[in-house]
Amino acid sequence: MSSRNWLAGAASGIGLLISFQLTLAAADRPDPQTHVIEEIVAKVNGKIITRGDLDKQRERIQEEFQKQGMSGQALTDAVNRAYADALREQIDQLLLVAKGDELSINVDSDVNKRIAEIQKQSGIADQDKFHDWIREQSGESFEDLKLLFKNQIMTQRVIGEEVYRNVIIPKADIQKYYDEHKKDFVRKESVTLREIFIACDTPAKCTAAEKKAKDIVDRIHKGEKFPDMVRMYSENPETVKDEGMLGNFNRGQLAKPIEDVVFKQSRNYVTDPIRTGTGFEILKVEEHTPDGQATLDEVEGQINNILSEPIVGPKLRAYLTTLRQNAFLQIKPGYVDTGAAPDKDTSWKDPAQLKAQTVTKEQVANSRHMKKFLHVIPYGMTGVKDTEEAAPLEQSPIPQTPIQNADSSPTK
Repeated sequence: MSSRNWLAGAASGIGLLISFQLTLAAADRPDPQTHVIEEIVAKVNGKIITRGDLDKQRERIQEEFQKQGMSGQALTDAVNRAYADALREQIDQLLLVAKGDELSINVDSDVNKRIAEIQKQSGIADQDKFHDWIREQSGESFEDLKLLFKNQIMTQRVIGEEVYRNVIIPKADIQKYYDEHKKDFVRKESVTLREIFIACDTPAKCTAAEKKAKDIVDRIHKGEKFPDMVRMYSENPETVKDEGMLGNFNRGQLAKPIEDVVFKQSRNYVTDPIRTGTGFEILKVEEHTPDGQATLDEVEGQINNILSEPIVGPKLRAYLTTLRQNAFLQIKPGYVDTGAAPDKDTSWKDPAQLKAQTVTKEQVANSRHMKKFLHVIPYGMTGVKDTEEAAPLEQSPIPQTPIQNADSSPTK
């Protein structure tokens, strides 16, 4: 997986959450000379969503549709439809993360594992250099990236605990679906392959490349991991980023010398180096699916997901509505939460905050850095400095004459 794809991944499998843009800046890397206008559009249990957050989300939505080949008016229409739910999705995630904290769900080990995998893939052992590499590759600070992963994993865990766990598909329904859709589970023989590619273009280089490839195969046979060898030695940048994954192939889709080898082997088989026009291929058979009817046991999980999907969607939406009803939620006029809870008053209660606020990036970074330590912000705090003068506090009038004691003598 490429470094930029880490940040674009969806937070849940049902397409509810477009990955959440974090505007937190690293506290040790402020840019006090750059001024930005941050307009608060919503407050959710003391956390804020800004116009900048929504703008970033629109950019990501457009990038995803462009990757699917959309352009012109079709692209514009698709982006507009998806963007209509942008505020809803950001509110959804803030509510789910807050619920995870309430349930004392700890995902630190999962976050650390993911970071460790990325660092291993980068090949950078020095922590400071790795943090700099993260910023160069993703545009995010290291702390931002960790917080993004934490929010994504926390969201998945809460949905699993609070929604998916309560959706149980009876065995009889799974059996019935399988019996009625058997033709959908008739499979053609296929293999899923990973590769290590060693390039060469002259006889001398190819002699050296073949020796290198054979040494790699020997090391794998002695116990070294195929993905580790991919990261260290493979020379195909397109597959290195996904641990050598080439994909799934039916018979007839591969060059015959390769097909003749891999279709005879079972799962986890690693080939000897295979000469190609541009170098040597070492292939691992990740899966070998036989031709014919899949058994119920083989596809039970797939059927369970198919039958769960139409149930989970409404249940998740109902759960998020309940979270909204119990939340402190204010939305600025002109912005719409398409997941709003019926009869929930989300009107903006602080007229002094209706205008955009002008702040430095340092102020935004420092205020949000404090949130990480305090975990909660008192009612009414926005995390962004007001530009309007605060209204004077109401005070009891100061007496114009000295207050007297009960016996009419003056107080001292």
